[in-house]
Amino acid sequence: MTQPVSPPRDDRTGKVPPAGQAPAWRAVWSRADVRTLSLLGVLAVLVLIGGITKPDQFLDTRNLQLVLTQASVIGVVTVGMTFVITSGGIDLSVGAIVALASVWATTVATQEYGFGGILFTSIAVGVGCGLVNGVLIAYGGMVPFIATLAMLASARGLALQITEGRTQVVTVPSVLDLGERDAYVLGVPPLVLVFGVVTVIGWLLLNRTTFGRRTVAVGGNAEAARLAGIDVRRQRLYLYLLSGLCCGIAAFLLIVLSGSGQNTNGNLYELDAIAAAIIGGTLLTGGRGTIVGSVLGVLIFTTITNIFALNNLQSDVQQIAKGAIIVAAVLVQRRTASTT
Repeated sequence: MTQPVSPPRDDRTGKVPPAGQAPAWRAVWSRADVRTLSLLGVLAVLVLIGGITKPDQFLDTRNLQLVLTQASVIGVVTVGMTFVITSGGIDLSVGAIVALASVWATTVATQEYGFGGILFTSIAVGVGCGLVNGVLIAYGGMVPFIATLAMLASARGLALQITEGRTQVVTVPSVLDLGERDAYVLGVPPLVLVFGVVTVIGWLLLNRTTFGRRTVAVGGNAEAARLAGIDVRRQRLYLYLLSGLCCGIAAFLLIVLSGSGQNTNGNLYELDAIAAAIIGGTLLTGGRGTIVGSVLGVLIFTTITNIFALNNLQSDVQQIAKGAIIVAAVLVQRRTASTT
């Protein structure tokens, strides 16, 4: 006798989807693919524009290396920001934390400890600031916007106090050598390699670990996550620690890139990181995040900046273009959410 064939079930929910309807996870995966392909299309168009307007300069190997190097610093910050936004939070202090970490790590006293001292101080200051943010938000009950805004002001002020408005030049050869072409690995700058490692770890952490699933759950519905047994406060603390860690790493990369520490470092990084995450597909309201999309968002903004610089266009036009891209990305997100 012929055995009856049971209808296919959703692999994640175990329920039978209505006739003609694909499992929910497949629909989500399809939308993610569309977003990624759209971002790749935008990036390809920008590369085409740069190649047409300034073919000799834009497509030069050194210029492409420069674009990737510049994207590395803000890219590392954006990876941390993606986690925070996915959890339903926000971090307005990332740029100020980068500035504070960079100037603290380049003081005369710190540079006496060499490469290790600069690297350790950068990361320690970033994690310390992230800890303060996390404690105030998770256990102090402060709104993330207010807590991180206070950190922004405090970190900027402390950075200015440390430098007294002066540039602190790095004199440690082993740090400066990382920015030289002799340190490139198969033509790839060390800063880009660090960015790549951070991106891979961030993707695995968000998509392949319990930590990532808890982050998404807290962003989707914090109360439901709490009832499901997730320690929401501890999770938020960890997320701001992660954001601070990324800021510390970015500060070290910026020290290598510029060879100095300044209180103006990281200016508007918070806006660039938030914008890159949003156009990459991370929901500003939380509950969904994508590391790949955020990285593509960083590359898009960095490429735009490079094209405008090569064509001697005004920076105000560049900011208008960025603003238009952000608005368009948010409108697309709202349309996608309304049809989900």
